[in-house]
Amino acid sequence: MGCAALLWGWLLLGCSWGPGPLGVSAAALSTATYVLDDASGPGRQFDGIGAVSGGGATSRLLVNYQEPYRSQILDYLFKPNFGASLHILKVEIGGDGQSTDGTEPSHMHYENDENYFRGYEWWLMKEAKKRNPKIKLIGLPWTFPAWIGKGENWPYDYPDVTAYYIVSWILGAKQYHDLDIDYIGIWNERAFSSKYIKLLRYTLDKHGLQQVRIIASDRLWEPISFVLLLDSELHGVVDVIGAHYPGTKTVPNALLTKKKLWSSEDYSTFNDEVGAGCWARILNQNYVNGNMTSTIAWNLVASYYEELPFGRCGLMTAQEPWSGHYKVEAPIWITAHTTQFTQPGWSYLQVDGHLKGGGSFVALTDGLGNLTIIIETMTHNHSQCIRPPLPHFSVTPQRATFYLKGSFYMVETLQVWHSRLGFESGNSSLFQQLHPVKVWKGSFSLDLNMDEVYTLTTLKTGQKCGCPEPPPPQPFPSNYKDDFNIRNPPFSEAPNFADQTGVFEYFINASDPGDHVFTLRQVVVQRPITWASDADQTISLIGNFQWVNMTVTCDIYIEKQHDGGVFVAGRVDNGGIYVRRTKGVFFWVFADGTYRITGDLAGEEILMKGLSGVRDNAWHTLTLNIQGTSASGLLNGYPLWENVTISKPSNGWAAIGTRSFEFAQFDNFHIEAS
Repeated sequence: MGCAALLWGWLLLGCSWGPGPLGVSAAALSTATYVLDDASGPGRQFDGIGAVSGGGATSRLLVNYQEPYRSQILDYLFKPNFGASLHILKVEIGGDGQSTDGTEPSHMHYENDENYFRGYEWWLMKEAKKRNPKIKLIGLPWTFPAWIGKGENWPYDYPDVTAYYIVSWILGAKQYHDLDIDYIGIWNERAFSSKYIKLLRYTLDKHGLQQVRIIASDRLWEPISFVLLLDSELHGVVDVIGAHYPGTKTVPNALLTKKKLWSSEDYSTFNDEVGAGCWARILNQNYVNGNMTSTIAWNLVASYYEELPFGRCGLMTAQEPWSGHYKVEAPIWITAHTTQFTQPGWSYLQVDGHLKGGGSFVALTDGLGNLTIIIETMTHNHSQCIRPPLPHFSVTPQRATFYLKGSFYMVETLQVWHSRLGFESGNSSLFQQLHPVKVWKGSFSLDLNMDEVYTLTTLKTGQKCGCPEPPPPQPFPSNYKDDFNIRNPPFSEAPNFADQTGVFEYFINASDPGDHVFTLRQVVVQRPITWASDADQTISLIGNFQWVNMTVTCDIYIEKQHDGGVFVAGRVDNGGIYVRRTKGVFFWVFADGTYRITGDLAGEEILMKGLSGVRDNAWHTLTLNIQGTSASGLLNGYPLWENVTISKPSNGWAAIGTRSFEFAQFDNFHIEAS
């Protein structure tokens, strides 16, 4: 309360406020005045702040949290006037391929297959809508199932097929989940096809989906902007130009299109104070410098194993469903500075937005007399995003005087919310409500320090809500079992398994006499249209990356005759977009009756091989034991190989998988590790 009282005193007495440089009097501060006036009409319409789930598998571990923790996390993300209060949720349209931190399942693995209950994005969209019925929903594919390309790694050779596939997802969202998708994208960070985009619009309209808007092309400003200026038909069907990681800048052609400009993926930065500084800076400056009216963070919540690529690059962290631990990181409260005091449909005021001493401000109105001003003074080294490189700039303490004109002249008080990111001290003050500012004869002044965010608003609805502290962090259980015996699973995937190539789903084996009715099955049988470099083998990871010694046991069932094969593995060191270079200790058995031990997923580093007697379409039990520098293996409880020397990796996850894109089943998975 000390700061709040100080601010109040400064407002009444006119003395300088804030923890500024010692000995610097108010007179020495750089001073400037800024006019906020709506007399000449509003600026661009504000479209909202959002985040991405997917691209890929970024919410994988969230679904396995027990209540009440799972609902608390969802409240922090979506509940209005609570935490991040997001306006937009963008999800991956799963395509069975690796899309950064894992694969997400398609609603159509095969041409004659439709299932609108796979994965977790349907569930997440419903949970978001439950909390905020007004939230906008976006769907975007990263990868596509193989049948879309009929053998080619390309989704545009048969644009009618691709359009049918995407529109099926939108129709399924409505039919099975009562979800209205607001926007649809083309192909994440890959080429677009003008012919396909036009056909997509035609197919949407034919199915009564005129309200679904098209975003293109989720890559760079060019060439989409240039092509829109050349092709009037394409210009007529694209509603929003979405660019990724624009560095707060746009290009002349994008402005010439007169389209809505969005940063449709941004941030992607480790969620500490620097990440919060990055997010605070771009939330303002994407509009101030680049006329962007929406900014969407990748990613929503870091709910994937932290050692996968881009660990903890979410607005908050929830990567321990086994313990219930999660962390509301600083970017959540930075988001709240904008989202709790604006809504899509508000308008930006026409102001320059650059502060004289460095930093920026935006001002928005609902057109009904409400005004929200968001100010940020992030310094260069404390606000660097992961990309693009940030040119040098300087920020100094400053006094800003704002003059309210037009319909805001009558405003007498503004509510004040404040954050200071503490880098040297290590303790930040996040989203604190201070005493209101009195507006005197249409003006007020603020002394701004570095690395601060202020929201000044006529709205009185802001809240910093807190749930009880979640449980303390715990490592993944060192003794873990899953027999997959669940008749009506709430999700299609078993808890904690993180698919990195292929898709592993609960399966009911109707023909089995009883021991293996409920299993986990790998179901992707052709290489998908890829976005990243998927492996040639399928693999799903589980456990604790720090594990050194472990015994992994699993029942396996090879379905593919002649050249089928499966593995169990330990000390697995890689996944995500780097899955092709994964090393570890891999114990393979093949349908031809042979086995291999390899030091890599690709199977190139052979440590031992021999005959096993394993055959397809029969259950076998594999046990892999790794202790120190030595590994051994059992088949059906009997030693098959031993004394294989392991040099590296020295630690890693456990894993299961297959030799190729082939059907195979797994049951009674058990790991004991240390």
